[in-house]
Amino acid sequence: MLGAVAASSVVTIRPALASTAASVLNCKIPIPDPADSGKYIARDGKLVAAGTDGAFRPPSRPVTGDEAKKMINGQSPPGFDPNAREAYVNYIRRLQHGTSGFTCYASLQMPGR
Repeated sequence: MLGAVAASSVVTIRPALASTAASVLNCKIPIPDPADSGKYIARDGKLVAAGTDGAFRPPSRPVTGDEAKKMINGQSPPGFDPNAREAYVNYIRRLQHGTSGFTCYASLQMPGR
């Protein structure tokens, strides 16, 4: 009897975990945070004034969790400047609690993501 209960629990939990994993990959990380719109991203991930030499224009839209994961793993997703990838990754790694995109990035750091 206990085996039947455990089996039904597994069936119930697995779809929930799959749904959670999918939502993490679809979460959004704006670069930069909306409060800092108009700034560029230096190679080290710090925000600088627009037009700063060696800095990159922010992407035209927020980065999804899946795209952020690819960038962190060394890939440049379609639509993103491959030369800016390192700057974007460094910006994402510098995110702190209270900054837009932090929860998304933190979720990507959880085991199994």
